[in-house]
Amino acid sequence: MFPYTAPETASARYCGRIFSTAELDQIRRLIAANPAASRAQLSRLVCADLGWCREDGRIKEMSCRVAMLRMQTDGLLQLPPPRNGNHNGKPWHRRTAQAEPDALLRADGPRSLGTLQLHLVSHRAESQLHNEHIDRYHYLGYQPLFGVQLRYFVRAGGRLVALLSFAAAAWKTQPRDHYIGWTPAQRQEHLHRVVNNARFLILPWIECKNLASSILARAARQIAADWQLQYGYRPLLLETFVEQERFRGTAYQAANWICLGQTTGRGKLDVHHQALLPIKTVWLYPLDRHFRRVLCG
Repeated sequence: MFPYTAPETASARYCGRIFSTAELDQIRRLIAANPAASRAQLSRLVCADLGWCREDGRIKEMSCRVAMLRMQTDGLLQLPPPRNGNHNGKPWHRRTAQAEPDALLRADGPRSLGTLQLHLVSHRAESQLHNEHIDRYHYLGYQPLFGVQLRYFVRAGGRLVALLSFAAAAWKTQPRDHYIGWTPAQRQEHLHRVVNNARFLILPWIECKNLASSILARAARQIAADWQLQYGYRPLLLETFVEQERFRGTAYQAANWICLGQTTGRGKLDVHHQALLPIKTVWLYPLDRHFRRVLCG
């Protein structure tokens, strides 16, 4: 087996962080110096060595793991093989009785369903059940969310009616960035204060007018405090992308989200300038009216 030799490269951006040539060399040396370490252990070592932390001081372990996987894909380094299989990048095959279709429920409005409650996913069993619902009933299926994230079960009168997922924002999108008015440097520094509504699913057996907009309004009131408790800072903006050929975004409009325009079809991580994805409308919801003061500071 020939020793791995990384190609020469300039600085590169992964997961919202610019890695200099010296830092990439530093990561390779850490991998070489710890041949028995797992990928998870290496990500913690790299975070500690580079000082890659959240605002609350905790290391950005998951972002680092994703970044190193992408570095490996780009030929910049070689990671040890994974020790335990997971579902990242694989179909979600898990099927349980808890996620089987329920009886049809029709209601004239959210009030007739009972009190809406957003229950935060907090342990492995809930996480698996959330993933299963998304995989079975959302048109995009299950895809893992990397990095910072919050997921919710939405119940009305104690009955599960919907699911929500929030995660890291798109690195850049012209309508949003123009609306905020920040520079690339400001975006890099403050992007973590923007949170993406990655998934929103009303279960197919629930039929209730205005339920979607009521859930979005409730989520907007709750997520900043939940995010603060989980990650030590408050987000200032929510964003989402609505596939134009499938949906009109009326629920977001009814919940007072702002439609900013359309994407180019390049996708959130595209670096090759190829329009390969469906066109989506970009929606934004300010959680703080002074968001520009921070994001453009």
